[in-house]
Amino acid sequence: MSFNENTRVKIPAILHLCRLGYEYLSLSKAEWDEGTNIFTDIFSEAMLRINAGLEAGAVNRLSQDVSLALDNEDLGEAFYQMLTSASGIRLIDFDDFNNNSFHVVTELNYKNGDDEFRPDIILLINGMPLAFVEVKKPNNHEGILQERDRINARFKNKKFRKFINLSQILVFSNNMEYDTDSIEPIQGVFYSTTSYSNATFHCFREEEEFDPAALLKPEDDDLENFVLKDNNLSIIKRSPEFLTNKEADTPTNRVLTSLFSRERLAMLLRYGIAYVKEGSGLEKHIMRYPQFFATKAIERKLDDGGKKGIIWHTQGSGKTALAFYNARYLTDYFHRKGIVPKFYFIVDRIDLMNQARSEFASRGLSVNTVNSKDALLKSFKLKQAIENASGKPEITVVNIQKFKDDSDAVKASDYDLNTQRIYFLDEAHRSYDPKGSFLASLVSSDRDAIIIGLTGTPLITGDHISREVFGGYIHKYYYNRSIADGYTLKLIREGIETKYKIQLEQALKEVEILKGDADKKAIFAHKTFAEPMLDYIVRDFVNSRIKFQDETIGGMVVCDSSEQARKLFEIFVNKYNPSQKTVEPVDMNYRKISEPPAEYGKYQADTGRSFTASLILHDVGDKNDRKEEVEKFKAGAIDLLFVYNMLLTGFDAKRLKKLYIARLLRDHNLLQMLTRVNRPYKKFRYGFVVDFADIRAQFDKTNKAYFEELQAELGNEMENYSNLFKSGEEIEAEFRDIKEKLFHYDLNNKEVFSQQISEIQDRKTITDIRKALENARNLYNLAKLFGHYDLLEKIDFRKFNQLLDEVVRRLDMLNLKDAIQNDVDTTNLLNAALENVLFDFRKVSEEELVIADQLKDTLRKTREGLNANFDQRDPEFVTLYDELKRLFDQKNLSEVTQDDMRQNIGALEKIFEKVTELNRRNNLLKAKYENDAKYARVHKRIVERGGLTKRESAIQESLAEVKKQTDERVLYNNRLMDSEAFFTQMLMKNVIEAFDKIKVALDPEAAKFINGLLVKEYMSEYQGL
Repeated sequence: MSFNENTRVKIPAILHLCRLGYEYLSLSKAEWDEGTNIFTDIFSEAMLRINAGLEAGAVNRLSQDVSLALDNEDLGEAFYQMLTSASGIRLIDFDDFNNNSFHVVTELNYKNGDDEFRPDIILLINGMPLAFVEVKKPNNHEGILQERDRINARFKNKKFRKFINLSQILVFSNNMEYDTDSIEPIQGVFYSTTSYSNATFHCFREEEEFDPAALLKPEDDDLENFVLKDNNLSIIKRSPEFLTNKEADTPTNRVLTSLFSRERLAMLLRYGIAYVKEGSGLEKHIMRYPQFFATKAIERKLDDGGKKGIIWHTQGSGKTALAFYNARYLTDYFHRKGIVPKFYFIVDRIDLMNQARSEFASRGLSVNTVNSKDALLKSFKLKQAIENASGKPEITVVNIQKFKDDSDAVKASDYDLNTQRIYFLDEAHRSYDPKGSFLASLVSSDRDAIIIGLTGTPLITGDHISREVFGGYIHKYYYNRSIADGYTLKLIREGIETKYKIQLEQALKEVEILKGDADKKAIFAHKTFAEPMLDYIVRDFVNSRIKFQDETIGGMVVCDSSEQARKLFEIFVNKYNPSQKTVEPVDMNYRKISEPPAEYGKYQADTGRSFTASLILHDVGDKNDRKEEVEKFKAGAIDLLFVYNMLLTGFDAKRLKKLYIARLLRDHNLLQMLTRVNRPYKKFRYGFVVDFADIRAQFDKTNKAYFEELQAELGNEMENYSNLFKSGEEIEAEFRDIKEKLFHYDLNNKEVFSQQISEIQDRKTITDIRKALENARNLYNLAKLFGHYDLLEKIDFRKFNQLLDEVVRRLDMLNLKDAIQNDVDTTNLLNAALENVLFDFRKVSEEELVIADQLKDTLRKTREGLNANFDQRDPEFVTLYDELKRLFDQKNLSEVTQDDMRQNIGALEKIFEKVTELNRRNNLLKAKYENDAKYARVHKRIVERGGLTKRESAIQESLAEVKKQTDERVLYNNRLMDSEAFFTQMLMKNVIEAFDKIKVALDPEAAKFINGLLVKEYMSEYQGL
């Protein structure tokens, strides 16, 4: 039985999508525009249906407009605006989503010139391929990483621009449950949207319960037969593995339901895509699942009449983006009720106002800012939802710092029945005391306003608990889940070295002698204490860059006081980089400064640069100076920041990976500070906290409180057998022992067995299972060797061999996970060890780099061309393969001269041209057999043998008749394959009758030859070989 990604994942997924309401479309009977892969007939029919009064000529012009929009270098933004437009000609009917056309196809060729790829499953909405699904079998080699690397290469290929611009939702699956310990997407079902660089893979964890009876159509046997026949897989129909994989609860089918059921797909397409203008260029984002379910939870709250509540999403999970998505979603929600919504995003600091304004504007919202009582009153009195001239969706960012103590900031007379105000209060754990602050005034100004608090650390103790101020939790997304989903990193606390503790204690004594009974703040800001502390920080930061082999990471020092911050910065400039520019002048008259640590001097010599730093205090420079310094740090132009009471909340710099804490904070403020280093960056597994202040007790206390709040809411051969010469009885007895060892696993259904072993994380357990199955394989060989044929009839050894393949793949997966988990540590050790070793690297010219890329690309195309060949016994294929092998054997292709590269490129191009031509001819022949590769191979073997007929068309007509009769028999009686002898006899009858019907004379030897080829092909497919 075929047991691969097609039979295990793809076909069951297609049938599941059909049950979700998608119509299966055979490519053999379809027409589409190969430049865009839009199915023209379906598109035209849909446009005329959903746009009343539209004429056929207008549809043609619309097709041209779509094609032109897809040519843009804009990640498909212009096309997406056309796709979601509510005015003019609509591409999708979002008002009545069921009025659209929904189709699913498989293996549609995305081709431009010599470059092509074929997604496993493609979803068409009104004939437009807006989504595709790539599947792999469980425990496949390299897991989902392989698919991620492949799609990233396609994203960067400009020949695929139109296809990338057209696609909106991508799914990648190896039909396994998520692995919560891996920092890389190895196993599971992930979704993404498109990019011109690298895809961001997201988990999707369903939070709502579906009623399968209401959501899924009943299984359709005729449709299933059609899909199986169209994919030449009639043989799997009644296999237990296929029946298991058709279930709605497999990992792949669950996520397909979550993303592509009608209501979900409509919401994601219309509201779940965002184009974001980043410093590195335009990016395309898709709603993360916690943002998706938080949006639905807000809607349910409003439907139930609720007016306030808290979104508890951990830091780094995208709360500002959540507000953006809701500004779009709730606009339409209220418009359907005839209400004009106005959105406000409330912050309590000028830097947070600037940050929020930037984030909203980068996503395409028109942003108004309010920094005074008069400006807020003016905004309240405006009756329209949109104040800007462009008509863009709009949000007003309000900084309450200027008037939060003004109890008369707004008045009830400004209330308007036709306007619904929605306030998103950022960082709802602070600044919103209900006893007379701005919050009370805001609430009293409009009793009908909707107030949604956003926080990653709600106040759960003290005078104004967040839950009591804002109402209950609307939606929660806690830190551990965010780590499992890859949105935030785990943190590692690094206690300072014992030797340095002694140094600090000595410095402390010296300062106390000098200062007498001075308070600790003055002592910690004294040069005698601050200098050794700074030396430790610089030395650690140098070693961190060496350890991680990454010059881009940044560090931030959270100081005990503003005085300490100033002193550390002054010493830094004098001692480590006297020539660096500073926002304000620094005293350069220090006389008693020791030499920088040796590690820093070596770093300067090796890199040719010095560290740079910046002092971020509320009274250093103006707000523009501080903003500029922060942006420089984010861009990598500044290495270290010295801060006090600033940048501890709302500051997001992914490169910040070292946090030096010299100040003890408590409760939510402590968590806010720690999570500055938890943003994912490159392949870092952790954010690092160097603890001068000993935060352990406070962290344990705070973490315990949050946990309670969350709870309230929520083989060796000799070991296997000792005697090679065994009797049949001994073999059978030992086989019974093997079955006993495997008693807890389903040995009859390979799919269930695969699911069971995929849950095993212990390598020893998997190894024990592998040993037992390897022993079974060895016993099979012994039974054959000594003629125990009765055992071969009684025991299905072939199935055990397939189970062994699954176990080996699972062990490979565990090894891969282990390698990735340990990669950072072993690499770090190696980097540190190699720091003192000198390497001589030869400079490579730009021209050589271009040629090297060309060589790599040509090699890739040639390899992919050979892999795409379905008949690798073809003498022509064997010759091409041997040519490539000889080229490799001659020399290492990556270590050659420029002239050698050119010669190798020429040789590879010739092989590529030949294999492309061979694949072209093969595909033409395969098309004659409804794309059934096994019949194309049989056809070629018959022609190669010769002596039958000179007319290939006669061979094709005869074999096509055999295929028709045989596939029908197998489809409706799968047990035919259980007996090879019976199947051989049945197939011989079909062969003789088919060739006789076409009047091709068969002698006994020819009939036996053809029948043998066909039996081998069918049995290999049945056995999954």
